[in-house]
Formats: sequence, structure tokens, C-alpha cells
Amino acid sequence: MTKNTEHKRNFRQKLLHKYRLVILNEDTFEEKLSFKLTRLNVFVVVTLSAILLIAGTTLLIAFTGLREYIPGYSSTELQQRALQLAYKTDSLQTVVELNNQYLGSIKRVLSGDVKPAEFNRDSLMEAQRLSADEVDLKPSKEDSLLRETVVQEDKYNFLETATSRANYALFPPLKGPFSEGYNIKDKHFGVDIVASHNAPVKSVADGTVIFSGWTAETGNVIIIEHSYGLISIYKHNSSLTKEQGDRVLKGEVVATAGSTGEYSTGPHLHFELWSEGRPVNPTDFIDFE
Repeated sequence: MTKNTEHKRNFRQKLLHKYRLVILNEDTFEEKLSFKLTRLNVFVVVTLSAILLIAGTTLLIAFTGLREYIPGYSSTELQQRALQLAYKTDSLQTVVELNNQYLGSIKRVLSGDVKPAEFNRDSLMEAQRLSADEVDLKPSKEDSLLRETVVQEDKYNFLETATSRANYALFPPLKGPFSEGYNIKDKHFGVDIVASHNAPVKSVADGTVIFSGWTAETGNVIIIEHSYGLISIYKHNSSLTKEQGDRVLKGEVVATAGSTGEYSTGPHLHFELWSEGRPVNPTDFIDFE
């Protein structure tokens, strides 16, 4: 017990034993500076200096641009650019998917790989012959509420109404006799109109050109997108006067008739009309005579 006590006392005395650090002029041995030190003071000063140095280095790296030079750390500008590129990539992926769907639809239109929409003209005419006395025209409560809702919604609506759609008439692209008519069984989704070489081919309605180019089978082809999901197609032209993206007006010349493409047997216009992605008989909507 006594030895332990003496050992502790000696250790404490060593820590608190005073030393003098003297700085002398080497030539004259003149004392310039002197410090009174103990082992405990030296240990405390060294420890605090190390802690301050570590803390200062950490703060300097964390809140300044020096961290960019340390492997494993990326710059803030680089992170922002990476984030922006990720957003752009996602947006471009969406646009590419939409374009692929759009091009797929155009491809089906050109190849005719779509089920046609069938219209029964007799049933339409029969429906028009119904007498008003045979139909209950008294509006129901639900119908009245729906009408009121539509009136309020259309009060400040600048879009085209159902009335304008009912009055939507199509212009004949070219007048003349048919060399071949609309035939679903033979996958002939349009009509072939006999025409003289370079006869003007006109747009059936206002719209936007979504395709204008050459195909091996059908020669010079132009496709125009109109309102209400309507698409008109003009094939075997000798030349095209409009390019993709152009706006065209009803009755405006978009091409000249010819006999281009492998499937052409003479000067004529192969005209197709598609509604909501399905081919329809053009003679049901256009008077070619």
C-alpha cells in the first residue's frame, strides 16, 4: 500500500515538476526567451493543438471547395448537372416512347395493318326516317342536369363545339372515275381515281402534314392530319408540294397526280381516309363526281 502511494506521489511530482525552456543567442549566449513548463502543461497544449487542428481541417474540407480535390467527393456543380441530366433523360425517354407510338401508328396506316371501321349506310338512312312521334323527346332529370353542366363548362370554352363538327364537310381531292373502289376483303383501304399526269391533288380539309416522302411501293406519299381524329392519305403522286409540318387549307394543292411506286399501274390517285385510326370508305363522306 505504501509503495503504491509513493508511486502515485512520484508520478504526480513528475507531471508537475517545473522545467524552463530557454532560447539563447548562439553567439553571445544572451537569453532571449524563457518559458516555465511542466509535463502536464506540455501534454495539455499538444492535445488541444491536435484537437483544434483536426477540427479546423474538418471544417475546411466540409464547407469549402477543397473537398473537390479529395478522392471520393464530387463537386456541387457536378451533382447539379447530373441531376439535370437525369431529368432530361427521363423527359427524352418519354418523348421517344410517344414518338415510337406515333410512328407505329403511321406505319400501320401505310401498311394497312388495321381493322377497318364498318358503316352501314342503310341503317343510318333508316334512323333518319324515324318520326318524331315515335321517339320520347321529354328530357329526364339527369339529362337536364347534364345539359346545364355542359352549358356552364362551354360558357368560356374556345374549343370547337359539336355543332361545328356536324357541319364539317370534306373537299374532294380529285374528281374523276374510279379504276378501283374501296374493298376491305382485298385490303384496298381507299379508292383509285383516274387522273391525268400532273393533275392537282387537293387537301380534303384543313390540317397538318405529318408525312411527306417516298416509299418504294406507293411512290410519293403525303399524309395530312385533320380535326376530329381524321387522316387523309394521297399515294402514287408524281410530286409533292408540301413538307412535313406544313399547315394546309381545305382545297389547297398538296401534290400532283402521277404513277410512282411499284404498285402503280398508270396515272391515278390512290386516296385513303382514316377515322380514329381505322380506314373508312371515302365515298361515304366525299362526292367525287
